[in-house]
Amino acid sequence: MFNPEFLTADNEAISENSLIQYLQEQSPDVLQRVARSATGDIQDIIRHNVQGLLGMLPGEQFEVKIQASRDNLAGLLASAMMTGYFLRQMEQRMELETALIGSGGFEASLDDDPGELEL
Repeated sequence: MFNPEFLTADNEAISENSLIQYLQEQSPDVLQRVARSATGDIQDIIRHNVQGLLGMLPGEQFEVKIQASRDNLAGLLASAMMTGYFLRQMEQRMELETALIGSGGFEASLDDDPGELEL
């Protein structure tokens, strides 16, 4: 779930970030709704990806402790966010392709090269 508390950090690098400023202007309801919009499939893929990055020792058999610096943890979060963005775009593409092919109104594959653009 999305934690809006990170937006209140008083850090010079964060205060100069236009995306953080934009997020601070949004209502918590909007941020929660966007965070919940990730499907279960996307959440599973990201969870698996992060577990793979951190190590997948079973918790019931091992006492797993992970130590990371703030910068490394921020990099992991950025990676997970970009993975989520990419997966959502691919999911939308899959839905669009399925809808277009399923309706019979789209004969060519979306992967076909459209050729050179003539002006």
